[in-house]
Amino acid sequence: MENLTNFYEGLQPAVCRACLCARGAAPGRRPGAELFPQGRSAAQPRGSGGLDTQDPAPQPRTPSGGEVWLLSSAAPGHWTAGAMPVGGLLPLFSSPAGGGLGGGLGGGGGGRKVSGPAALRLTEKFVLLLVFSAFITLCFGAIFFLPDSSKLLSGVLFHSSPALQPASDHKSGPGTRAEDAAEGRARRREEGAPGDPEAALEDNLARIRENHERALREAKETLQKLPEEIQRDILLEKKKVAQDQLRDKAPFRGLPPVDFVPPIGVESREPADAAIREKRAKIKEMMKHAWNNYKGYAWGLNELKPISKGGHSSSLFGNIKGATIVDALDTLFIMEMKSEFEEAKSWVEENLDFNVNAEISVFEVNIRFVGGLLSAYYLSGEEIFRKKAVELGVKLLPAFHTPSGIPWALLNMKSGIGRNWPWASGGSSILAEFGTLHLEFMHLSHLSGNPIFAEKVMNIRTVLNKLEKPQGLYPNYLNPSSGQWGQHHVSVGGLGDSFYEYLLKAWLMSDKTDLEAKKMYFDAVQAIETHLIRKSSSGLTYIAEWKGGLLEHKMGHLTCFAGGMFALGADGAPEGMAQHYLELGAEIARTCHESYNRTFMKLGPEAFRFDGGVEAIATRQNEKYYILRPEVMETYMYMWRLTHDPKYRKWAWEAVEALENHCRVNGGYSGLRDVYLLHESYDDVQQSFFLAETLKYLYLIFSDDDLLPLEHWIFNSEAHLLPILPKEKKEVEIREE
Repeated sequence: MENLTNFYEGLQPAVCRACLCARGAAPGRRPGAELFPQGRSAAQPRGSGGLDTQDPAPQPRTPSGGEVWLLSSAAPGHWTAGAMPVGGLLPLFSSPAGGGLGGGLGGGGGGRKVSGPAALRLTEKFVLLLVFSAFITLCFGAIFFLPDSSKLLSGVLFHSSPALQPASDHKSGPGTRAEDAAEGRARRREEGAPGDPEAALEDNLARIRENHERALREAKETLQKLPEEIQRDILLEKKKVAQDQLRDKAPFRGLPPVDFVPPIGVESREPADAAIREKRAKIKEMMKHAWNNYKGYAWGLNELKPISKGGHSSSLFGNIKGATIVDALDTLFIMEMKSEFEEAKSWVEENLDFNVNAEISVFEVNIRFVGGLLSAYYLSGEEIFRKKAVELGVKLLPAFHTPSGIPWALLNMKSGIGRNWPWASGGSSILAEFGTLHLEFMHLSHLSGNPIFAEKVMNIRTVLNKLEKPQGLYPNYLNPSSGQWGQHHVSVGGLGDSFYEYLLKAWLMSDKTDLEAKKMYFDAVQAIETHLIRKSSSGLTYIAEWKGGLLEHKMGHLTCFAGGMFALGADGAPEGMAQHYLELGAEIARTCHESYNRTFMKLGPEAFRFDGGVEAIATRQNEKYYILRPEVMETYMYMWRLTHDPKYRKWAWEAVEALENHCRVNGGYSGLRDVYLLHESYDDVQQSFFLAETLKYLYLIFSDDDLLPLEHWIFNSEAHLLPILPKEKKEVEIREE
């Protein structure tokens, strides 16, 4: 191991400088003097051997001023210098006409000369080429997977535009640490000239130095430990994980009896207006069409293929079955489809099984299955739903067995082994996934009498509140091992959306006693409004995405939920801001309606853009599909309940007509591959959330406000109903025997 360490250290300076030369290091600046302290990357600890211990090498440069350093095969440990053409590194390996490998090394510059192509045999050239290519790959890989990689790329390599730097009056967001240099830099950024590129570059370099120095300290601490200590730490960690697993499972040998509280506002009245009554009846008929076809062609499977008339199952659920059944339970209850509800309950009791050897999405299983079962219990009082919800909650607890307590995205239900999506910023957990567990897990503690579920999700907040937020924003990626942010990509749509929703609803669900959630929500909304919310040239308000300081002027269909969120939170907004947030919700609703109205099908695309001369239109083929999503209907529902502006019912009915005209088929309802086409191209999937969310929100828009009043109920991210927990309630009300 020591020899291997010395080998890596010996080669590192040459490689890093070659990488920097390829990126055009500034003339006269020693690569590594500022970017990498002590001439090493953060990933490479300093050892006793290698080039770090030798005298500094001379510094030849290319005609453009970049430096080139290579190790001579003739004299190991010595530097060979060579001038390279402005074209970069490729001439090193050019054909003999261009000097070849030897010729590339034979230029002037004061170093040892190599006679020509014959100086190295073909095998040696090939080996050197492989080594050189491998270390260049490592260099660039390290850049892209460092915690601050997006800052490094946008601020150092590409020199961010001054227009993208923080404004001078920007106030640091929640979670900013007041620590020495970091505080000084934040103050300089706020007080200095707006858009000063030198100050921005200095700030980025200083942050990179700090991150690398911290990583070096951690690496040195580990290396200084004796092998016995390292082995002991590993054993202690294994023992801790085993104890956690036993602690999670031990209390659930049986559930305590609870007093079922009859739900408020679940008995539906017929609307007084005949036209509204007729429209609501039509939406109920749509639910019957979707349910009956699922029952006829895919009963017990996860979802329906309405064109093929068979079953469809996403890998998100592993081997768990019945996603549509569990997702539809509360919609069936609310629409008073009593026989269908009883059929679904019987299936859950007899067939819903979580003892499967399969990997599932913790997020999807939580919002659909846990949320659906909890909602069915709170509406009906049937004990089987409470039992199944807590049983599944226990199955999900091993996902939290990470060093930071931030849960894995994927979990094997049998082994309890978790992992993250391999594409997610070096194996990070995703903000919208680990941030969308709070409501359900608080209710699991409430119904089981055990605080373990609440403790798990409250720890997520603890981790988040310790972290510095870039510009007050929450990046979409967080590494569960280090507890640090991954790439600095921020979105209120996919990857981030429901995290913000759950902050607001955690406060509301607590009967407005969870003041920490309220503060986190409004601080986040303030940062979102400052950095992400923009207006188009025609006055459409939209929410862009933020990638390391650069805005992408794209808004996803998923982001359209935010109109309802802003309006729902208006009542608790800081003084004087309530009307502003209600109006902001209305503006987002209008923009999302425009994204529907500007398509041939009158149904919105998966994402739409505000650049290149277009507004609220999808410009890429992979963004033109519609999969029966509910987010726009969700915002219409909240805006109708909070304003009673008739346009929201009008827009909702336009969507009903579009669904009937373009998505309804003999076998149910299908998504569309392109909403801009003249003729339908079906994706042949009836998503379970169409029954759980889209149809439920539409039904509520055409119902009176006393059906599921907002002051008594919270909708989870899958539109499943959870009651507000009054202040005077204990965690669980246990009957005295």
